[in-house]
Amino acid sequence: MLDLGRQLVSDELLTEEFVCNLSKCRGACCVAGDAGAPLDQDEVAQMEAALPAVHEYMRPEGWKIVKKQGVAIQDPFGPGLVTPLINNEECSFVVFDEKGSTKCSFELAHRDGKTDFLKPISCHLYPIRILDYDAFQALNYHQWDICSPACDLGSELKVPVYKFAEPALRRKFGDEWFDEFEKVAEAWSKKEG
Repeated sequence: MLDLGRQLVSDELLTEEFVCNLSKCRGACCVAGDAGAPLDQDEVAQMEAALPAVHEYMRPEGWKIVKKQGVAIQDPFGPGLVTPLINNEECSFVVFDEKGSTKCSFELAHRDGKTDFLKPISCHLYPIRILDYDAFQALNYHQWDICSPACDLGSELKVPVYKFAEPALRRKFGDEWFDEFEKVAEAWSKKEG
């Protein structure tokens, strides 16, 4: 583990390699699993504010679920909030492109300049998962078999998890934090290498 004060970072973020390969997995992480995307409490208000702009991108069945349940529900498997699901499968905010790959309604609206909210940070950070404790946060690499194409591509391109997730880590923790983390990561790599 790398100690960055309030954040403890698994060394797997440096040793494992990962680059999303949507042409292979088609965004299976948005439709597989037992619950929706984990949400930070402060994201709920941002999502609700963005909802009028996002609505036009959503599928009718997703909109129906969100109108009934809201943008966030209690995680049925633990503490915290998650996005609601359609038929206990895909996220309510998922749409599919002509190739059958998933897209996020929030991300589409953001790309078109209709909202400042990009998408839930847990989606942006993936495959990094954050566990909150009283005194610190643990940043871990989440391994999932549906992401084997991303592991293969990451290995081929030699991109460590933390470099793949750099934009999301900067969004979550800020540029100063990431720059410090990168220095610690480089020093750790030299020591381990």
